[in-house]
Amino acid sequence: MEAYNHAPFFTTPQMKSILQYFLVFLLLVGCQNESKLTFEPHTFKSKTCTECPEVSITIPKALGQVKISKTINTALEEELISLLSFDDELEVISMEDALKSFKNGYLELQEQYDDEPTNWEAKIKGSISYEDANFITIILDSYLFTGGAHGYTSKRFLNFDKKKGIELENDELFKNTEDFREFAEEMFRRKEKIPEDKSINHTGFMFEQDSFYLPENIGFTEKGIKLLYNPYEVASYADGAIELVLPHSEIKKYLAKKPKS
Repeated sequence: MEAYNHAPFFTTPQMKSILQYFLVFLLLVGCQNESKLTFEPHTFKSKTCTECPEVSITIPKALGQVKISKTINTALEEELISLLSFDDELEVISMEDALKSFKNGYLELQEQYDDEPTNWEAKIKGSISYEDANFITIILDSYLFTGGAHGYTSKRFLNFDKKKGIELENDELFKNTEDFREFAEEMFRRKEKIPEDKSINHTGFMFEQDSFYLPENIGFTEKGIKLLYNPYEVASYADGAIELVLPHSEIKKYLAKKPKS
């Protein structure tokens, strides 16, 4: 019987090179995945009853015992507590307290205006706006209705330094906040078609003291850094939120620490 010599599967330099590139690709993907935090959805809902406001909350809960996970979860809970606290006599230190405070505020209003029943509502959703090896940004999208002609919609950016495990204030995002503010004003005027020789309120905006300033909400997104003015901040409610997105390539020189893949 004729004998066969079985050569190794990868016998050429080209095929060995392909294998090497493939292994490097797997290693890079693995490193990227390891830099990502792990989350699970965390939900709060009100009880269904005639004397209960409607509450629906879903936020990402960071898993693990690392410092950044604890920082994120604490910051999100503090934001929710701030949004739902409507009872001045109740000390609110937990989500359970916050839900009770919201309900108490609703019941108090019902007692005062029992001839005009109003159903309160709170819908809040949190999601990951951006994440890389250095930063993670979470956005809270909320809608609150507590009477009146309409409810109030707002968004809140929370930025975190993953390596240090801390929440970042807006000023900590930039090398020099004033330099960034000047650049942002230039881009804002360009987007909104406001002439350089006219005041910032020339086209109908309502910046205080007729002077451009950065919004309270600044956060990273996949497209760049977003400046977000919620309704009433610099324009009427009818105008909705005012947004400006500045691409990553244009803001790198202004950042205190650059985003990293």
